[in-house]
Amino acid sequence: MTEETVTIREARAHLADRINLAEEGTPTVITRNGTPVAAVVPIADFEALEEAADVMLAREAEAVLAENGPTVTMAELLADLFTERGEGAA
Repeated sequence: MTEETVTIREARAHLADRINLAEEGTPTVITRNGTPVAAVVPIADFEALEEAADVMLAREAEAVLAENGPTVTMAELLADLFTERGEGAA
């Protein structure tokens, strides 16, 4: 699959074209100052990536549980998530 690369300015000016390309199966990489920062991809590719990430995280969790590794409560997990977000926003 061939991808297209455009600047943020080009992507903004032609967003509908980028979406149409994604719909047809061609991703667009968006760059800022020559560095890739985002992508417009076909939804099927995005969903496959999310599913693969979910499977990987589930396997990691199963491995931790199988080794009697540490577990956390949902409250602890949420507290950690909100603490991380608060630190990143500062």
